[in-house]
Amino acid sequence: MHFEPGEEKVNKSFPGGFILLGYSAFPQLERVLFWIVICLYTMIILSNATIILLSCVDPRLYTPMYFFLSNLSFLDLCFTTIVVPQMLFNLWGPDKSITYTGCVIQLGTLLIVGPTEGVMLAVMAFDRYVAICQPLRYPIIMHPQFCWKLVLMSWLSGLIESVTQTTITFQLPFCAHHCLDDFLCQAPSLIRLACGDAFISEWQMTVSTLLFTIVPIGLILTSYGYIAQALGKIQSEEGRQKAIATCSSHLTVVFIFYGTVAMVYTDPKNQFASKHGKAVSFFFTMVTPLLNPLIYTLRNKEVKGALQRQLSKGINVRKKKEKQFIF
Repeated sequence: MHFEPGEEKVNKSFPGGFILLGYSAFPQLERVLFWIVICLYTMIILSNATIILLSCVDPRLYTPMYFFLSNLSFLDLCFTTIVVPQMLFNLWGPDKSITYTGCVIQLGTLLIVGPTEGVMLAVMAFDRYVAICQPLRYPIIMHPQFCWKLVLMSWLSGLIESVTQTTITFQLPFCAHHCLDDFLCQAPSLIRLACGDAFISEWQMTVSTLLFTIVPIGLILTSYGYIAQALGKIQSEEGRQKAIATCSSHLTVVFIFYGTVAMVYTDPKNQFASKHGKAVSFFFTMVTPLLNPLIYTLRNKEVKGALQRQLSKGINVRKKKEKQFIF
């Protein structure tokens, strides 16, 4: 639906809420997506919860790297949990509405978690830089208190971005039809719904996107530039391969995360974001949180070893209980 700037607008309180059109034009596709979302969400919960659990119970994973990885998994769980319940509700039935308060909460929480995850990826790159380039000083630099400060800094940056962007976005003069061509409340879709001047909101979002993409990516690439130099000096082939495997897993997650975010958020009114924004949004809300643990698990011997040890313990405990029951 298209409304000219002079058409009817609603007030800023917008008590009627919003309509999330999603893929409502394709009812059959919605039913298929409903079951796909359930399957993906189940896998996301299991995979990310496994990483968090292993990082808590296996002593060999009591390191800053896995501390940050478990935080990344927690962020992925938060990210999908914010989106999935409303998405399933809209996909299953004819009611596509979301209340004004629900939209504010969803946008606000997404804007906390998203930037926090971006900063966390930069923190993980710094951790790899210290581990590989300054191994002797690693325990001194990456002590637990400092690691907690880095995590809190990541969350604080997300909180600041959320308060700023959410406030500005919901000051926009939205069109009366209040239909969002999306399956979740996110800033680009809300900006496209504005019937008046959205320059300030667009400018603020573009600046924020650049700030939370270019700066972290710059820090990440700088860290890996030093890491690449240090890898050439590692004498042990096994040590070099281990470092390369860990770093390549992290870089893969970095490019997937920042690539999808940049496509939607850099310019909310560009042709690509308008036409393919829903598909990209679906990818980074449902697929990326699943890829992160898979990439780290499948390419990380320590995580696979920890999982095998915990499964072996579980099997041994079960066998002991069975023997006690028999005798």
